[in-house]
Amino acid sequence: MMIILKKSIRLILGFLLCASSTVFMLNSNLGLSPWDVFHQGISNVTGITIGEASILTSVLVVLIGIMLKQKIGIGTLLNILFVGKFIDIINESNIIPVANSLFSGIVMMIIGMFVMGYGCYLYIGCEIGCGPRDGLMIGLSQKLNKPIKIVRGSIEISVLIIGFLLGGAAGLGTFISAVGLGYCMQVIFKTCKFDVVNIRHKAIMESLEVVNIFNK
Repeated sequence: MMIILKKSIRLILGFLLCASSTVFMLNSNLGLSPWDVFHQGISNVTGITIGEASILTSVLVVLIGIMLKQKIGIGTLLNILFVGKFIDIINESNIIPVANSLFSGIVMMIIGMFVMGYGCYLYIGCEIGCGPRDGLMIGLSQKLNKPIKIVRGSIEISVLIIGFLLGGAAGLGTFISAVGLGYCMQVIFKTCKFDVVNIRHKAIMESLEVVNIFNK
């Protein structure tokens, strides 16, 4: 039972850090993240809200992840449900300041990228499923046999270009994130000796079986 408790705490802490990193990058005032540029572009073309575009994108990315043989775990579903809520809570609390200069904005953007890397290390290390976009990153890294920094950077740049062509708003921070996030994550993973590509995630039913064993 202690194992489940420790993993639950680690999972929630990872989600909190991922949400905090998003607010850091948002409050840098240097532009939307590549994925949010993509969501805004989809919203412009289809007329749906950015939130709806984000949900639709998550579903499509999960389907691509399944095609890449990524397991859909409890962590995948919890990521979709909780990270967005945590972002709202942290943003409304005003705990993280808003940058008032280009220099402070760049510093906040860099901090946000490293915090994102550590948050991903914590929650992915629970081995109960990745968030949609992280699952896509890992699936492509396994399929193409390329390092995380290259795969993540390629994904971010691709969605940025598509989103921009669809009318999404990009800024300096958007390009910093697109190019730098993969490298920051790679640094965190190497520092923590975390081999994200070879993590064996449990599917939803496997996780439930483990819980049932401890409850007997």
